[in-house]
Amino acid sequence: MDITSKPSTGELVDIVAMLADQRNTFLIPMRGISEEQSRTRSTTSQLTLGSLVKHVASVEASWIKTLQEADEDAVFNMDEGLESHTVHPEETFEKLLQNYQAGANTTAEAIASIEDLDLLIPLPSAPWQSGREYWTVRRILLHILRETAQHSGHADIIREQLDGASTTLTMGADAGMNFD
Repeated sequence: MDITSKPSTGELVDIVAMLADQRNTFLIPMRGISEEQSRTRSTTSQLTLGSLVKHVASVEASWIKTLQEADEDAVFNMDEGLESHTVHPEETFEKLLQNYQAGANTTAEAIASIEDLDLLIPLPSAPWQSGREYWTVRRILLHILRETAQHSGHADIIREQLDGASTTLTMGADAGMNFD
């Protein structure tokens, strides 16, 4: 790096960096998983690694659509919300991971065009709201980050139950730490 140049700074840069870091953390439990393992329930929850990948990708796509369309008449589609947790037989783990990456690319493109984090975006109306809500672009991006982080924890627990693998230990090994 040229010492006369400064790295990009600012709130949006920080949010993008945190989201990228959290995406990497979310994907660690997915490494080396077989198709069968991706569909295995290893806790009392209905969640599987495959369903988490599908859900996180779906939720992110929905929020980016909300951000880009800013539709005052949008209504939350409950069927799509429920569908995001269901992995069908024809949906392979590899394809779910590819869809997740494609969604990350779409989000990166959408974020690149953001000029105002304070811009208010109408949310789709939903049964749990008393009226139309508006969130800033910032809050929407932070919500995507929170959703990814929450499900990273779920993925780590599911993976630990499957075969004992740990995200923290994997991150340490990736950094060159020796645990023998």
